[in-house]
Amino acid sequence: MKVNTITVIVLFFTSSFFAQTKYFTSFDDTKIAYTDEGKGKPVLLIHGFINTRKSWDNTVLKQALLDKGYRVIVPDLRGNGDSDKPQEDEAYSQEAEVIDLMFLMVDLKISKYYAIGYSRGSILLAKLLTKDRRVKKAVIGGMGISFTNPNWKRRIMFRDAFDGKVTDVTRGAVDYAKSIGADFKSLYLQQKHQPVTTKRQLQVIEAKVLVIAGDEDLDNGDPTALQQAIPKSKLQLVKGDHNGTYKTEDFSKAIISFL
Repeated sequence: MKVNTITVIVLFFTSSFFAQTKYFTSFDDTKIAYTDEGKGKPVLLIHGFINTRKSWDNTVLKQALLDKGYRVIVPDLRGNGDSDKPQEDEAYSQEAEVIDLMFLMVDLKISKYYAIGYSRGSILLAKLLTKDRRVKKAVIGGMGISFTNPNWKRRIMFRDAFDGKVTDVTRGAVDYAKSIGADFKSLYLQQKHQPVTTKRQLQVIEAKVLVIAGDEDLDNGDPTALQQAIPKSKLQLVKGDHNGTYKTEDFSKAIISFL
């Protein structure tokens, strides 16, 4: 069969840039979507709030991980992207999102792995680190110490925003969620039942941890205080704000060096 140049180019771009979406059924029959690319040591990428696994696409970091020979696994957390969006409290309580991540790695028969979170993904990762010893190295990105407070005012403010109580601070997030067709009830429940990992609980983490944040990113508390609360951890600040830091080359270089 004769294959012309255009066909070859199309096939190249399709295989290189559009990873196949896969699904697994979690502990409560919720379907979780994910992609699984590359070979080598597995790295789990955990996305942030009002986001999906696609937020990692076209980042310097994801491409660098693949180029360095890592296996990159990126789920849509429940309530986001192509995963199921249950509407009941019990679907998000009892650290359900963290259990999903653990079950995904069991489903993939992975015995040890690295994990990288950003923003709310780092909050979930902190809890995961207290539960899953298979995580050998972890990167907590875009986060300070504030999530260790169960009464964190910022969490409550965003919870209320997706229950109709919008403020000047939360209006931008709500407008963005509307623009991408995000599920408001799910976002509300994610904030309502967001896992809390106390400073004392952080002390049991055995994995090596890099805490990394933009130098203009302090809305979520002090990243230095977070690093000091985690035993085997180091801190790195790079240039950037909360929404942009994880896309930068400096962010990627720091993580690749750490891994």
